[in-house]
Amino acid sequence: MVEMKSKGNNHAQRKKGGIITMPFIFANEVGEKLAVVGFQTNMISYLTQQLHMPMTQAANTLTNFSGTASLTPLLGAFMADSFAGRFWTITIASVIYQIGMICLTLSAVLPKLRPPACKDGETCQEANMGQLAILYISLLLTSIGSGGIRPCVVAFGADQFDETDENQKTNTWKFFNWYYFCMGVSMLVAVTVIVYIQDTVGWGWGLGIPSIAMVFSITGFVLGYPLYRNMDPAGSPFTRLIQVCIAAYKKRKLPMVSDPKLLYENEELDASISVTGRLLHTTQMKFLDKAAIVTKEDFTKGQSDPDLWRLNTVHRVEELKSLIRMGPIWATGIILITAYAQQNTFSLQQAKTMNRSLTKSFQIPAGSMTVFTLISMLTTIVFYDRVFVPITRKFTGVERGISFLTRMAIGFAISVFATLVAGFIEIKRKKSAFAHGLTNKPYETIPISVFWLVPQYSLHGMAEAFMSIGHLEFFYDQAPESMRSTATALFWMAIAAGNYCSTLLVTMVHKLSAGQDGSNWLPDDNLNKGKLEYFYWLLTLLQVLNLVYYLFCAKFYTLKPIEIAYKAKEDGDNV
Repeated sequence: MVEMKSKGNNHAQRKKGGIITMPFIFANEVGEKLAVVGFQTNMISYLTQQLHMPMTQAANTLTNFSGTASLTPLLGAFMADSFAGRFWTITIASVIYQIGMICLTLSAVLPKLRPPACKDGETCQEANMGQLAILYISLLLTSIGSGGIRPCVVAFGADQFDETDENQKTNTWKFFNWYYFCMGVSMLVAVTVIVYIQDTVGWGWGLGIPSIAMVFSITGFVLGYPLYRNMDPAGSPFTRLIQVCIAAYKKRKLPMVSDPKLLYENEELDASISVTGRLLHTTQMKFLDKAAIVTKEDFTKGQSDPDLWRLNTVHRVEELKSLIRMGPIWATGIILITAYAQQNTFSLQQAKTMNRSLTKSFQIPAGSMTVFTLISMLTTIVFYDRVFVPITRKFTGVERGISFLTRMAIGFAISVFATLVAGFIEIKRKKSAFAHGLTNKPYETIPISVFWLVPQYSLHGMAEAFMSIGHLEFFYDQAPESMRSTATALFWMAIAAGNYCSTLLVTMVHKLSAGQDGSNWLPDDNLNKGKLEYFYWLLTLLQVLNLVYYLFCAKFYTLKPIEIAYKAKEDGDNV
């Protein structure tokens, strides 16, 4: 964290950061998203058509890559919060990512790094071990790079607005809207322009353009270094959490002190991890407070600081409490991602069976339907920032219009509506198939416009604009300041958990709904004979239960109490 300095230096320090740093930071995120989404969207095509992988091997490679990329943010967050700092973690991770992208681009350009093209009448030659090794190394490097960029860019960008400066603090919540907007625009470009280049021009340019964009983004990000507010790392946050747990366990048999003011405080010891203010004592989880009860054995002779494996300050105890309190709210995001994930599975399969023609010679690719999700998300973000917040601010008196907890609740409610609508649209699609005698012809195009799917895609985009951005705000605002990269990594972990939950739910429904006559809610070969609407409504029911659970958690959630300028203040607003 930022070291305590003289008043003159503090004044100079506050001049750093602010809106002027945003182009440099957003450029890095745009470059990463162009590369990741542009490649992942069409990755299955690259593996099967360019490297001639069998479908099963290609699918497993894609799954392993996605799983690894979902876990590495925890590693990147640990490095940033522990010793490297966010700027250097982003910089080093970006360079690693760049090397991975260059390797991928070279494999697409140099003939020796990929198998020869298929010849008519001959079996396609699969990639050899050396060519696969280059692929796997490239994917590993990009996964590691993403792990350093994803959890740190959000926290680093928000760090540029000084929370102790009222003029800058109001811009912090706006940053999350800007961040998600830039991310959405880059994803929109990736799934349209980049994928089009890959399919029509070639994979050399399709991978080369994002690689070149990444070079410029890294250069711009590094050039902005003199403008940034850089928060120095304060040591491993995980070590502090473990120390509190062990100290509380060692003193589990001690009686609780009569007055919380008797618990251990040490401003000097906590200075590096409480720059914006120390956390105040809360009454929940009192068993952890025992880690802050002072005994004679806690101090070694001749030492002014205590043995942290026996005694911890109230601030450090409250760091652990804050993370524990965040857990239930974090978990609520999993079901929403589970519902959102169906856009790339069953919604895509629906689109494949429907009329996608715009003209006699052009039809919308089924995979491009997510464009409507992105457009809806971007439109909602602009509406939220420019219209919704100014209007609601007049009624609530809250600077950000509504709290992040309320914003998340609205997102959950919209997502419920999205899966409910999807079920009714599926009924209409199947009725059209039946009316035209196509129920038993799964590969025939049903004469119903694919634009009937736009409402469910658009509602998911609206839900993400409310819930996902609210989730990010929640993690940054409520996490201890020395653990914000780690907390942001939890956002990505919720996304990973939601996708894994989707896989589990689909597997269970497919198995349990199978009838002896071959019927199934989610059939393998003919969606027209399935009951996909039942699956959507099952998701709707799960989301309703999740919304009720969320409202209960939000109602009793204790906002992080923090001491700023010797005055107790609670960050945020409740639902």
